[in-house]
Amino acid sequence: MKKTFRASLLSAVVGIGALVSHAASFADEVNWPTRPIQVVVIANPGGDTDFNARMMAKYFNQITGKTMVVTNVAGGGGTLAAEQVKGAAPDGNTILFTHPGQLIVNEVAGLTQDSYEAFDVACFAGVDKSTVFVASKQVGVNNMKELIEKSKANPGSVTYGTEMGSFSHLQGLMLEKQAGIKLKMVDGGTVSDRVVGMLGGRLGMGAITYGSVQDYVQGGQMVALGQPNAERNPMLGDVPTLKEQGLDITMDKPYVVAFPKGTDPAIIKKMSDLMKQITEVPEYAEDLKKFKQPVSFYATEDAKAILAKTRNDFMQFKDDLRKAK
Repeated sequence: MKKTFRASLLSAVVGIGALVSHAASFADEVNWPTRPIQVVVIANPGGDTDFNARMMAKYFNQITGKTMVVTNVAGGGGTLAAEQVKGAAPDGNTILFTHPGQLIVNEVAGLTQDSYEAFDVACFAGVDKSTVFVASKQVGVNNMKELIEKSKANPGSVTYGTEMGSFSHLQGLMLEKQAGIKLKMVDGGTVSDRVVGMLGGRLGMGAITYGSVQDYVQGGQMVALGQPNAERNPMLGDVPTLKEQGLDITMDKPYVVAFPKGTDPAIIKKMSDLMKQITEVPEYAEDLKKFKQPVSFYATEDAKAILAKTRNDFMQFKDDLRKAK
């Protein structure tokens, strides 16, 4: 039986939150925030995670008139930031801005004992739909069909650049399993390192945000093989989905807003409601286009259901991820 991977099942669980009753007005009545809020981001400045956190802060400040400050705490695959927020007072004044690469993959890979349940998840502030599987022109393939044929004829002949044990590593493992191929997994470093490695011919392919490789795709040095989205993200141009090419894989990367465990549910709901308001601001949608990202939002119960299903799906790759560490 053909396996189907729905790594985050964003569409499958939509509406679950609507079935969960909430106290309708208490979030609006809670006196929060009362002082500047610190948003601890798991990544360095300049990347997609940092960008989304800063967009959230920008419009939160505009809507509420209060101050939300972004602090970057990179390192340890996001574990340093997570530990900082986990140990903070559950007063609503410290927020973790993360994604499943830290919140779930780190647990599956054995980097941390904590799961997403170590935090109080408020919502998904957005969903990255800009990643593509991209190959160096030197690999000699133009689409997924040709990549599969090449890899089956000579297993391990295509080098897949990743950060071992990371989200992009998991993307490669999923591709291998669904396509029935064997890639040569290589630790290629950061995104910029991997781009350089592909341009120099040291790496054959990888899963990278389109904005990081767009110029090289348009210039002919690289080929965008497919996007792992349920439907085409039109901002990626004429890049087909994996589904269109016979690979039933979707792998979204939602941006998670979470508080220390024990935070007042009224604060959690108010943050979720405010994030929903932010996504309805037209200027916010325009800003997201800089990272070729459509507007997305998932409230608390939907977000938690997605994370639970994602964790279950990722666990089948536990042994491979832990071997890589």
